[in-house]
Amino acid sequence: MNHKFYNKTKKEQNTFQIVLALSSLVVLTLLLAVVIYVQFYFIGALFVAILLSIIAPFFDMPSLKKSGKMQYYSSLFIAESPKNNIIKIHGGTLFDYYFVIDWNMTGKQRTNYVIRQYLIGLLSLIETHENNPSMKIQGTSYVINKRTAQKIGFQVIETNVLQKVILSYNYFNILISNSLAKNRLAFPKISNTKSFEAEISQLIKRKVYIEKLVESLKNRHK
Repeated sequence: MNHKFYNKTKKEQNTFQIVLALSSLVVLTLLLAVVIYVQFYFIGALFVAILLSIIAPFFDMPSLKKSGKMQYYSSLFIAESPKNNIIKIHGGTLFDYYFVIDWNMTGKQRTNYVIRQYLIGLLSLIETHENNPSMKIQGTSYVINKRTAQKIGFQVIETNVLQKVILSYNYFNILISNSLAKNRLAFPKISNTKSFEAEISQLIKRKVYIEKLVESLKNRHK
């Protein structure tokens, strides 16, 4: 897995997180001072919540990976540990986008790269769990449409309220990630959010098709 953070030494990882934590503390202190001075407490609380949602993945993801609660199947495709024969999958966070995306890529190249990493991760997940064909895979995305999901073996299911709340809270986090992926300011359409589900057996049937998509995206990147 090509992930610049995890390629760092433990000391370098700790140094990065300490610097980020101290920088964030300085920003929060200045922000609170301004809020108290102008007495705009609601706006202040909103900005604090936004800042915390942005920096949280830089601490949460390394911790979750270390504990085994989250597993990377590619640099931008993550899955929770199986629970009740269900694996919940996630795209990379802002933390991952920051360390994985090549800043020299064009917007189109970045988008292709992100999609390719998602598909590579999905293939890795299929191969890891192909001996358990009844295992269910679930995910939520504002990027993948129904037609694309069905082509790779998923079916659309109802998005629960909690998922919508989490996406709304992380809107600015997602906004930055989406903008990094497209190399321009790109507002995510949270209203397009859909949840998907498939059994490993269904994904295995589409494995060859997914492999062809990966190869196609690889050729476009050249």
